[in-house]
Amino acid sequence: MVRHAMRRIVLPVLCAFLLSGCATGYLLDNQVQAFSGLPTLPARPTYRFERLPSQQQPSQAQLEGLADAALHRAGLRRDDAAPVFTVLVSARVQRALSPWADPWDGHWGGGFFSPFGRMQQPWFVREVTVVVRELAGNRVVFESRALNEGPWIAPPAVLPAMFEAALQGFPNAPPGVRRVDIQLGVR
Repeated sequence: MVRHAMRRIVLPVLCAFLLSGCATGYLLDNQVQAFSGLPTLPARPTYRFERLPSQQQPSQAQLEGLADAALHRAGLRRDDAAPVFTVLVSARVQRALSPWADPWDGHWGGGFFSPFGRMQQPWFVREVTVVVRELAGNRVVFESRALNEGPWIAPPAVLPAMFEAALQGFPNAPPGVRRVDIQLGVR
């Protein structure tokens, strides 16, 4: 009788706990480093995107679209006709070896138990950069980069959060490398 009563209490509590983990999304931990020569934002903090010759492609416009919301939250307003600043954004996503990869898995160790070895979860290194240039003096006033390593997450979900991390504290971000966590999937 007591055992049955415990199951009726413990099972719902355990299920609620496990399901709450699904509702929280994914904590994206970013290593961010920013450099600023801009003490405060001007009264009209407008910008337009700047592109390098290598960025003259449709994918760059998509990347700029992913950065736009983070720039807006940082206090910048897009105005292609009368910008005070230019903003250059870039991103890199590269597959890497998982830090938990088993060196004996696959060809050697895992092959003894399975013809395919154990499947490793894909691991990726992602980096975004933001460079803000003051048009009047043609000088860089802010530069930041955010780096993240982790499992596969679609770029349209992860890159906006990384731009948000890169712009944390803009225009007076703390010096040095710091960790900036952004919660994905919950807004």
